[in-house]
Amino acid sequence: MDSQTALYWMIGFASTAAACLVIQVILLAFMARASWAMKKQTQDLVAKVEPLVAKIEPILDTSQEVLQDVRQYAAEISSRANDLLDLSRTQLVRVDDLLGEAASRTRAQMDRIEMVMDDTVNRFQETTTLLQNSIVRPLKQINAVSAGIRAAVSYLAGSRRSTVERATHDEEMFI
Repeated sequence: MDSQTALYWMIGFASTAAACLVIQVILLAFMARASWAMKKQTQDLVAKVEPLVAKIEPILDTSQEVLQDVRQYAAEISSRANDLLDLSRTQLVRVDDLLGEAASRTRAQMDRIEMVMDDTVNRFQETTTLLQNSIVRPLKQINAVSAGIRAAVSYLAGSRRSTVERATHDEEMFI
């Protein structure tokens, strides 16, 4: 490459760099102008918001006080609720113990009642057996002996069998 061509190349690069610098200056000027416009809009916005801030600050103070009061009440309510739960738990334990004791006593009484009932049934059976052996069996034997004696006496007394007419007549009377 000769010196003349290199010079043209250098002039081209230098002029391109200069053009870029000019473009950058123009862009910086636009950015400065936009920044000044934004600053003015921000100032206008701050001027509009300042009265609102003055009105909101007392509300924020009041709401913080209310929030503290609510926290205190919530802590107090939580403490009372825990006390109630502890008391309820204690009472439930007592009721459970009472029911367990009542169930065991009821079970013991039921066992006693069952023993008394078994004893009563056994005594009734013994009494029935005693009556059967002491009274009913001898009465059956006496009844059998007396029937035998009646049959013997009637046979010996000469009672004969009734005739067919007499038996028919006796049957007709019952009909």
